[in-house]
Amino acid sequence: MKVLVTATNYSKYCAAGKKILEEAGCEIIENPHGRPYILEELKEIVPDIDGAVVGVDTWNEEVFRLAPKLKAMARFGVGVDNIDLEAAKAYGIIVSNSPGINSSAVAEQAIALMLCLVREVPRLNAAVRNGGWPRPMFHELKSRTIGFLGFGAIARNAAERLAGFHPRMIAYDMYPDQEAAARLGVEMVSQEDVLEQSDILSIHLPATPATKHFVNRDTIAAMKSGVLIVNTARGSIVNEAHMAEAMQAGKVAGFGTDVFEKEPIDPDGPLFHMENYIATPHVSAETYENCETTSIVTAKALLAVFRGEEPEHRLV
Repeated sequence: MKVLVTATNYSKYCAAGKKILEEAGCEIIENPHGRPYILEELKEIVPDIDGAVVGVDTWNEEVFRLAPKLKAMARFGVGVDNIDLEAAKAYGIIVSNSPGINSSAVAEQAIALMLCLVREVPRLNAAVRNGGWPRPMFHELKSRTIGFLGFGAIARNAAERLAGFHPRMIAYDMYPDQEAAARLGVEMVSQEDVLEQSDILSIHLPATPATKHFVNRDTIAAMKSGVLIVNTARGSIVNEAHMAEAMQAGKVAGFGTDVFEKEPIDPDGPLFHMENYIATPHVSAETYENCETTSIVTAKALLAVFRGEEPEHRLV
């Protein structure tokens, strides 16, 4: 069986999963680009593959049509908005993902972005390196209200870690886990309350048609002036043009994100001209621990399909 791995740095960080596949006799084709495959590259390579460990590349009917041998796809992560699940089902391709594994890693990145925004770390670092000595004043987290839009595994992990800073924490989720919220000291409230009351807003929504551009001119208008916003979920949730407007007007005091509407990004976009914009290159899940565990889960999922068995976390 030939397995295409589109996630990057597979040999370097995913030796455990790679070993499982190789010991089962699989031939592994690794991503040589250090970035997601583009459509034309995928179309050239998929005709001869039997399985795929998928990063954030786009997989749609146009790709599946050229992959007659493809039996299984295992998403190296949770979100599958880059995979057309209905088209995969129509072509008889089994798709699974890896829920819950990267929760700790992504939560840590969300908190890192929060702290960098609150304490203006990137701006002050640049100022000192250039000979400056600015004297800004800050709020401590214990005086802030942190709101979570979405309260799944990642948000719960973040809340557990943030508790030591003693902020007020509120959250909205379509399917609220009241027991977990109470245990973590988080108050479950309405979506409107999270928007209106948060000093720091952390986005943890799934990417769906309903959440596309959820953070836009109207929802930003409902927020506090001077709000800080962090996004480690999906880039499609934030309308970047509207965010740039709000930051220019001072409505949003800072925006930290690890995800973007379009990846790779356009460094000439308006957000990149603002020093209170912090961008990291979709690295929230890039930890040694997450890569090792996820590589094992994805390898086992593919092998299960190859053996005619049901993979764990099957989606279609």
